[in-house]
Amino acid sequence: MIINNEEQSRPTIAIELTPMIDMVFLLLIFFLVATTFQQEEREMQIALPFASSSAPISAMLKEIVINVDEQGEIIVGGRKVDGETLSGMIAEAVDRNPDQKVTVRGDRNVVYAHIVRVLDICKASGIQEPYLDTVLPE
Repeated sequence: MIINNEEQSRPTIAIELTPMIDMVFLLLIFFLVATTFQQEEREMQIALPFASSSAPISAMLKEIVINVDEQGEIIVGGRKVDGETLSGMIAEAVDRNPDQKVTVRGDRNVVYAHIVRVLDICKASGIQEPYLDTVLPE
């Protein structure tokens, strides 16, 4: 068998997959971390009421999310607060940003008076249009 020298001297062509796999893993980690921070307020055990025209709210960096659980407790940033503390937090945020966005998420089983109390605190602290969060029926 005769082997041609030209065939032996040709370089073999190979695609390096290691850098591409590294980039895919870095992107995966980035997206996992980014979505974890965004979900913190949405993971509260709040059963939202149904609304036929409900839509997901946009998660903005400056948005304050106020949760009202079934017992009427006010929860902001994962910790329970009273009315005075909430008023101070909102007033301080409005001083820094007059266009401050506030979303109120009330459990569907909470007495509506608790929601009204939170809305009153928002209005008294300078929020012109607080949003009420709802979900679509399944």
